[in-house]
Amino acid sequence: MLVETHAHLDYPDFEPDFDSVLRRAHEAGVTRIITIGTSVASSRRAVELAESHPDIYAVIGVHPTAADDGSTVEEDVITPLRELARHPRVVAIGETGLDYHHLPSAKVAKEKQVQVFAKALQGETEQEIEAGIHDGAYKAKQASLFEQQLDLAIELGLNVVVHQRDAWEDTLAIMRSYGRQFSGVFHCFGGTLEQANEVIALGHLVSFTGIVTFKNGKGVREVAARLGLDEFMVETDCPYLAPTPFRGKRCEPAHTRLVAESIAAARGIPLEELARATTETAEGFFRFDRK
Repeated sequence: MLVETHAHLDYPDFEPDFDSVLRRAHEAGVTRIITIGTSVASSRRAVELAESHPDIYAVIGVHPTAADDGSTVEEDVITPLRELARHPRVVAIGETGLDYHHLPSAKVAKEKQVQVFAKALQGETEQEIEAGIHDGAYKAKQASLFEQQLDLAIELGLNVVVHQRDAWEDTLAIMRSYGRQFSGVFHCFGGTLEQANEVIALGHLVSFTGIVTFKNGKGVREVAARLGLDEFMVETDCPYLAPTPFRGKRCEPAHTRLVAESIAAARGIPLEELARATTETAEGFFRFDRK
């Protein structure tokens, strides 16, 4: 029995064979699937899927990269999320967090790299200075969006699914400022053991994807092998990050089993033991039967 704790079933990738996707998940021993919202519209679709399928639950939220869309940031996303959260099939807020992977300055730097004649320029160009200013504004918008959703989670008594990419210190700083008012899970964890322990010391969890099966995923696999059995969950982040041997193809919830098998092998324990522990952790974190 496994819980797929992070899927994006509302994505069009699954439209052609949705029923078969669910069937394969059940055949692989995945008894619950949590589908994650990335916008208000995506969150609505997640709730609709949870309403229609007894084994699917919804997490609702707005992804940090939505801060790059001025219209999304300016509009009130909390009111519709609050309304959606009243549904009993909603089990957390997210995914929300910080993502600095595609900052305006990074785009400018990439463009500058491919300009042969730019090599002769010294110091910061006007374009780079402007991009740096935009970086600050973008980060501030992401932080505001993140904090609004954390406040909502506290208001509603829900836990939080956290997205963090290239923004470790800023993400932890915000999480620390809230103390133990909620629990979070850092999904798609790919950091070090020290970082995982830092998260856990703050009262939060981490979750592992198909990265643990990759040839270059040895470091993450070792982290998963060394944490306490009650300190992490398993997921796919499908349709992304398909595990070996499906790399390069669409990932789906059935692949949660491959993630769990890889971690169990790394720990030297039976799959059943790992499945039992991660399922118990997921049940405690998401509280599927909340009223």
